[in-house]
Amino acid sequence: MSISVNQQAKVFHLQTAHSSYIFHVMANGDLGQLYFGRKIHVKDHYDNLAKRERREAMVAWGKDFDDFQPDNLKTEYAAFGRGDFRDPAYQIAAENGSRISELAYAGYHIEDGKARLSELPSAFSQPSEGVQTLTIDLADPLTGLQASLHYSVFEQEDVIVRSTTFSNLSDNKIILRRAMSAQLDLPDSRFQMISFAGSWARERQEVKNALKPGIQSVGSLRTASSHQENPFIMLARPETSEDTGDVFAFNLIYSGNFLDQVEVNHYDLTRVLIGIHPEEFAWTLDPNESFQTPEAVLSFSKQGFNQLSQQLTNFYANHLVNPRFAKQPRPILVNNWEATYFDFNEDKLLAIAKKAAELGIELFVLDDGWFGHRDDDHTSLGDWFVDKKKLPQGLPHLADAVHGLGLKFGLWFEPEMISMASELYKKHPDWLIVSPKRQPIAGRNQYVLDFTRNEIVDTVFQMMAQRIEESHLDYVKWDMNRYITDMFGSQLPADRQLEMAHRYILGVYHLYQRLIDRFPDVLFESCASGGGRFDLGMMYYAPQAWTSDNTDALSRIQIQYGTSYGYAPSMMGAHVSDVPNYQTGRITPLSTRGRVAYFGDLGYELDITKLSEKEQQEIKKQVAFYKRHRQLFQFGTFYRLQSPFAGDKNVASWEVVNADRTLAIAARYQFLNRPNPAYLRLYFMGLSPDRLYRINGSEETFFGDELEDAGYAVDQILDINQPMTASADFSAHLFIAQAVE
Repeated sequence: MSISVNQQAKVFHLQTAHSSYIFHVMANGDLGQLYFGRKIHVKDHYDNLAKRERREAMVAWGKDFDDFQPDNLKTEYAAFGRGDFRDPAYQIAAENGSRISELAYAGYHIEDGKARLSELPSAFSQPSEGVQTLTIDLADPLTGLQASLHYSVFEQEDVIVRSTTFSNLSDNKIILRRAMSAQLDLPDSRFQMISFAGSWARERQEVKNALKPGIQSVGSLRTASSHQENPFIMLARPETSEDTGDVFAFNLIYSGNFLDQVEVNHYDLTRVLIGIHPEEFAWTLDPNESFQTPEAVLSFSKQGFNQLSQQLTNFYANHLVNPRFAKQPRPILVNNWEATYFDFNEDKLLAIAKKAAELGIELFVLDDGWFGHRDDDHTSLGDWFVDKKKLPQGLPHLADAVHGLGLKFGLWFEPEMISMASELYKKHPDWLIVSPKRQPIAGRNQYVLDFTRNEIVDTVFQMMAQRIEESHLDYVKWDMNRYITDMFGSQLPADRQLEMAHRYILGVYHLYQRLIDRFPDVLFESCASGGGRFDLGMMYYAPQAWTSDNTDALSRIQIQYGTSYGYAPSMMGAHVSDVPNYQTGRITPLSTRGRVAYFGDLGYELDITKLSEKEQQEIKKQVAFYKRHRQLFQFGTFYRLQSPFAGDKNVASWEVVNADRTLAIAARYQFLNRPNPAYLRLYFMGLSPDRLYRINGSEETFFGDELEDAGYAVDQILDINQPMTASADFSAHLFIAQAVE
């Protein structure tokens, strides 16, 4: 059993395969955090971990609790205003205006398995998987507030999923002003906080900062997880590396405004809070109403970052991503966007599709511009009917022709958006999100539909469902190209306007779920101007996401490397595009572009009809190679070997290994060549130490431990004794380690 309870001492010990999470009920009824880390033995009590000392000049609870000073305690779910001056996990406002509450232990129950949440993306389990869920009920009799803390233990993946349900058991309204999904108090602050920041075209760049007294945080108020920050963070000991050391991971299964906050207090205690950003949030609970927070994913590794990422990857595949696609190989696609932009007709599209079929590509995706009168980005969003000027025989005719070539067919939508120059806006100008009597702000010449309103979601669903059904779509690319400004819900009363952002995201999830229920075999890919909504909430519905609009190979090395800490390679859309690159102007070899894109869901985003015969043959070879090793690239065990964010930042390398460790493919990327370099070696990981391997079909064989500890000698990139035919910069080399039978 993964959950042990000492009912007399009220100690709760949650165990995964390699970690323990322990808390208890304190004398005042509050929950005290005792331990989270490497797996330790179950005992009746942990008095040593619960020890506390009275300190001067601090608030104490009085005669019966003389040593109970909340400000220097580790707790599970802290309240506001009762002596703990750190930021709380929750806060309410009662009808009389009081913001003080006092949730005390009221009982617990344990269930086998993990059920899905009804309105939010969430983890799930099958009956045979041994998952258990602990629910702790807390109650405040004075206000009538009840909070149920949920802990689901995924033993084999070393993951604990937490969330909170608030219920109003009183006869009065209660307003939630803060409702975090999880809190974790740690006993010291000797950690680095690792987050992943950026902007459009440079998402998820690794950022490391040592903890210090006070608050450090990342978050978003853009009603999206955003390009700028990501809901995934880690806390690691300074000495932690890819293969050794303690590291904690925190991720949020949510796509809207979020806050990941780390606070160090004056006693060196570290508090982590994960959840909906409280800045633009409040939720009114009428009597007998409840509110469910999003789920937070917690994981711990004693064996460094690679092990942590692998735990999370396994968890996502088994317990988060749509089982229809979680372990299903993803098709190789070609997208017409950078080939045609808005300027296309059926003949031009079919020429690309025919060439794609010749090259072995499996899916043709028609991007922006097929609907309404969409000749530029000023018009037609919301008009999800075909532009007969471009496609006079209609979308089903094109789809049939593409399917007739043996290809799957996919289509781009931006369902949350509307253009003022659209038929939908003429009919329903009030469907726009806009603050009363103010001029709305455009983003990318477009505006946002109010997805808090069911009639709007219904209308968009009907339009999308008709296009999917009539064209027998195999794939949908769901884009979202701007953040929300002028946040106001025209159908919400004044005292509920702070519910708007969360209700909007619930509307997005509702549309996703309806489409998936209606079309279970359609593969959805999430996009938000590239990687602006690359989060677990999206992955629940769309098993892969467009990682970034930046397809420059060198930029993608950093983007995919940073993304890999918290997400799986199979989640990353990774495409080969034309050069000079549209985002950077950089010219990189086609081989390098392919060898970067292999480590994700491979696709092509260029006009393949205009390539030279030599380039076409190279793409044909890339496609064949990827198909041969697709299972390994998408679902193999991923290792980061050398970081582009550390050292001289000129080299990066990573590797994938199959389940029985008979095959590994490592890639080494060097941005700029250097004259007369030092000897180079590549150090593999994850091989069987006693097994022999050949590298790239070499005659010499190497034991796995030799390749890991002594390394494999890499030739210098440029041999000055050979004639130069191309630049030696921007190089990419693959090293295939095949076990000897």
